[in-house]
Amino acid sequence: MRFVLIAALSMGIAAPAFGQAPQAQPLVNEEVGVPVFPYDITDRPYEVLGEVKAGVRKATVFSKSPSQDKIYKELWERAQKLGADAVVKAQYGDAHVSAFSWGKANATGTAVRFLPASGTTAAVTAAGSH
Repeated sequence: MRFVLIAALSMGIAAPAFGQAPQAQPLVNEEVGVPVFPYDITDRPYEVLGEVKAGVRKATVFSKSPSQDKIYKELWERAQKLGADAVVKAQYGDAHVSAFSWGKANATGTAVRFLPASGTTAAVTAAGSH
């Protein structure tokens, strides 16, 4: 009886996978857990959606400066709103004190959407050289 139940469950779970085309593996920066990279991606064509900017503040003067993880996650949230698949050429500076903050780190990056692998070179050059 258990064998029949286990077999039925495994077929139900595996059945949808048979009818679907294989999905492309999402691109994620393993160090920070989001698709934000300090370098350019050259192994696949993409179109540039625009520049994204983020500022991450410290809570108090005694708080630690914002981490790379936190800064990259903030950039990724802004890029997602543009429909981006990744952020490339991400940069950020050290936290600095201002009149309105105990410390704020500013970051910028380029939001991109990947093109299909069969995309033409004209689409790549229209997106800009990378």
